[in-house]
Amino acid sequence: MQVANNMAVSIHYTLTNDDGEVLDSSIDQDTLVYLHGTGNIISGLENAITGKVVGDKFNVRIAPEDAYGEIHDDRVQVISRDMFEGIDDIQVGMQFHADVSHGPGVVTVVSVNDDDITIDGNHPLAGMALTFDVEVVNVRPATAEEMAHGHIHGDGCHH
Repeated sequence: MQVANNMAVSIHYTLTNDDGEVLDSSIDQDTLVYLHGTGNIISGLENAITGKVVGDKFNVRIAPEDAYGEIHDDRVQVISRDMFEGIDDIQVGMQFHADVSHGPGVVTVVSVNDDDITIDGNHPLAGMALTFDVEVVNVRPATAEEMAHGHIHGDGCHH
């Protein structure tokens, strides 16, 4: 059975950057299970998996625009420490949920300078080409409920 829209797809993957550094992997863990064709994974990877069958193993490099996008300078801003009400110790690397220019998202603290806190609303992998080593482990038709909900239910689901 080939991977197509409205299929429940299970994959193992290893994600690396252009320096070969492993950024994420499902090896020795549960597979990633997703509903194909609904944007639950980055578009470049979803396109590369389309048409594959169980047992297929492949390597694909995804350009930033088909992964987490380019870096947008307008998503980096300096805000007042007062915006972090109730948080006394703000450190570089901390992440917070916030309403940002492009909607709800996560911002990362990239600099702390007295009362000026610089935050970055870009995805941490924005601007990066990503390489995936993928193995297709399982493919099945999604249930009507899974299609209605837009994600897979049951073991190994990540919704």
